[in-house]
Amino acid sequence: MNLHCRVNEKEYDLEIKPHMTLLDLLREELGLTGAKEGCGEGECGACTVIMDGKAVNACIVLAAEAEGKEILTIEGLAREGTLHPIQEAFVEIGGLQCGFCTPGMVLSTKVLLDDNPNPTEEEIKKGLEGNFCRCTGYTKIIESVKVAADKVRG
Repeated sequence: MNLHCRVNEKEYDLEIKPHMTLLDLLREELGLTGAKEGCGEGECGACTVIMDGKAVNACIVLAAEAEGKEILTIEGLAREGTLHPIQEAFVEIGGLQCGFCTPGMVLSTKVLLDDNPNPTEEEIKKGLEGNFCRCTGYTKIIESVKVAADKVRG
């Protein structure tokens, strides 16, 4: 089947298999490997991407559902070699360890801050629900989101 979508501001017309997931499309067909397959069941958030402004678990979204949609992956967040302020905050505060969950955390943070540029700690925890870190815990991640909010607000 044919698929037309826009990924990281680039238009794609692709031939896909009906059962292909969005994660497989991004990783295997487009070479965008920032989104990871963790649980494969939409429970861990390692595969989080943004589709039409909403965070989705790409491992449980069929590629066909991306028809006509705008997809943002972690590879599309930085501009011309400069990290996005959210990425800067995660690096500065140490909100990442092994990096496996980081793309999902960063993109969930982007959706959160796009909707609410001044979240409370509880709202941050709610915004990151479904994103699991197996290395470091969440203290540095939550602090990173607070610093990112400050940076995004300017």
